[in-house]
Amino acid sequence: MSVTLDHVSRTVDGVATIRDVSLTLQRGTLSVLLGPTLSGKTSIMRLLAGLDRPTTGRVLVDGKDVTGADVRQRSVAMVYQQFINYPSLTVYENIASPLRVQGKPRQEIEKRVAEAARLLRLEPFLKRTPLQLSGGQQQRTAIARALVKGADLVLLDEPLANLDYKLREELRTELPRIFEASGAIFVYATTEPSEALLLGGRTICMWEGQALQAGDTASVYRRPDTLRVGQVFSDPPMNIVDIEKRGDSVHYSGDVTASATGLYADLPDGHYRVGFRPHQLGLAKGGGNLGRHVFPATVAVTEITGSESFVHLTRDGTNWVAVLHGVHEYEPGDTLEAVLDPANVFVFDAADRLVAASSSM
Repeated sequence: MSVTLDHVSRTVDGVATIRDVSLTLQRGTLSVLLGPTLSGKTSIMRLLAGLDRPTTGRVLVDGKDVTGADVRQRSVAMVYQQFINYPSLTVYENIASPLRVQGKPRQEIEKRVAEAARLLRLEPFLKRTPLQLSGGQQQRTAIARALVKGADLVLLDEPLANLDYKLREELRTELPRIFEASGAIFVYATTEPSEALLLGGRTICMWEGQALQAGDTASVYRRPDTLRVGQVFSDPPMNIVDIEKRGDSVHYSGDVTASATGLYADLPDGHYRVGFRPHQLGLAKGGGNLGRHVFPATVAVTEITGSESFVHLTRDGTNWVAVLHGVHEYEPGDTLEAVLDPANVFVFDAADRLVAASSSM
């Protein structure tokens, strides 16, 4: 089975929510819709499900135009950010409910509920009601109900966003196993780059209703086609600085000049924008930075998460973030040297298209 969006656009009250998106999804694949809030992720899912109809373009299933087909005529299941379970029914009955609607025989219902419960590790809780479950167990129940339906297309719209950190991490590690065992087409929406990387599969970067880039998740992360894709696929956001390459030198905005080494060495002379993720920026208090480019910077604030420190910097009127392993207690106003390896950057042209990137990113 395949599902295709063929040059679809959707306009609501004069506002374009989807702009000329073309995608093809194949059976047994996982596609992650990655983008900030209001980037079009949920709108894409609603078009795939048949809940909305595109203003222009077509929706195809195995090459057949189903653009006007009602959602009830499609083999689709959807899991939302909020837990949607029937509070008066047991976990067993919640999972079994779509099969009962389909009129499946009792033995088949028992078999498929048992399979879904085993897959999602819900077997000890089948006699409980949702209010007797933790948040993670409730969301697993909602996912089990979607899987047991046997839908060809399963849509998960930020299903872990309302869970606490521990539950999110638990389910994130389980979901790839669940997806692989199901064999359906899965589409998973998230705002978090780390979640896309953990899930793997294929990532589609969304921005203001556009699908900016689609491809293998690791490849999109390592080689974003544009600066905007790099920004979408970076959390905290990618740091940016303007440069001018002249001969054997590179001139950064803010009067920092350095040798054109690393990725800069083979660039034609001209103006570029350089992006680098926060974990690619080091901090020092002077010396020992041979071969690296050094920028004076001032600490604005430091956020310590335990395993990492997020150091927010100001430099030449712009804001940068450095992510450092461990605990680093810098104070606001501290003057540091921000240290950048010119071999580990993304270089974009004047149109913000990628022209150079490290193969080890």
